[in-house]
Amino acid sequence: MENSVGGVVIVVEDREKLAPKVNAILTEYGELIVGRVGLPYRERNKYVITVVVDGDSAVVGEMVEKLQALGEIQVKVALSGVCNP
Repeated sequence: MENSVGGVVIVVEDREKLAPKVNAILTEYGELIVGRVGLPYRERNKYVITVVVDGDSAVVGEMVEKLQALGEIQVKVALSGVCNP
């Protein structure tokens, strides 16, 4: 298991349609999440979420793949090297 600490930035293109699905995925991976800030940008119907994660980098990758599979979402990840728990 390779634990990493880092951040995931998610830009949801259609907030009303996709926010519940994004939230369900983030809840599913809640054990990875150290903190989260969600900012609705109502004027443009977008939702920007920043998530700090700490966990197995492969599991973080699974979460990102599920988010990207929703479509209309941009996800960027920055992880540290392997961290000892």
